[in-house]
Amino acid sequence: MDFVQFAFFAFAALAVGSAGAVISARSPVHSALFLVLTFFSVACTWIIAGAEFLGVALVIVYVGAVMVLFLFVVMMLDIDLVSINEGFVSHLPIGLVVAVVMLLELLALIGVMAFVQTPLSPIVPEAEVSNTAWIARRLFTDFLLPFEVAAVILTVAVVAAVTLTLRRRPGTKHQIVGEQVRTRPGDRLRMLDMPVSVHVADDPPAPAAPVDGEEK
Repeated sequence: MDFVQFAFFAFAALAVGSAGAVISARSPVHSALFLVLTFFSVACTWIIAGAEFLGVALVIVYVGAVMVLFLFVVMMLDIDLVSINEGFVSHLPIGLVVAVVMLLELLALIGVMAFVQTPLSPIVPEAEVSNTAWIARRLFTDFLLPFEVAAVILTVAVVAAVTLTLRRRPGTKHQIVGEQVRTRPGDRLRMLDMPVSVHVADDPPAPAAPVDGEEK
């Protein structure tokens, strides 16, 4: 086993371990941090395998955008956020561990790509075709149906996450769109005809007479 294969299996093991930590962590903040580590480890394996575009897209799209969506969903769910906000300092060690592991993975990846001329198994057999063009051809021709199925699954997941926030709970306010549409101006605004009265101020009091010994 050479250094490239060892790095590949190390990144894969970290991805599997962090993925297990995502579903086993009791805190949603810890799960989000371990999910970031999972995405980053999988991106490293793809870069070693020769799919540089997929690796970079995974970091930019999933770590940068999808994780923000996940955090918004976590904030909208019925979770005790008071304990999360109070124990913010307690989440710092997990965040530092994840950051250090990602830094070590990045340094290891740079070392692998710098000292090794060829990746583990290049996915582009034609030298004149770029990595992005090869992936686009395969994705929208040979694997179009799985791509569409994955899009439908993600859409259903987003709808399900939004539906979880629409549960009727006591003490919360909800919008009733039908009643808002049927609202008439008379139900919200009432015009009153009030008589106008003019108030005349009384005459100002006369100045007091000076006391003996004071200047006039």
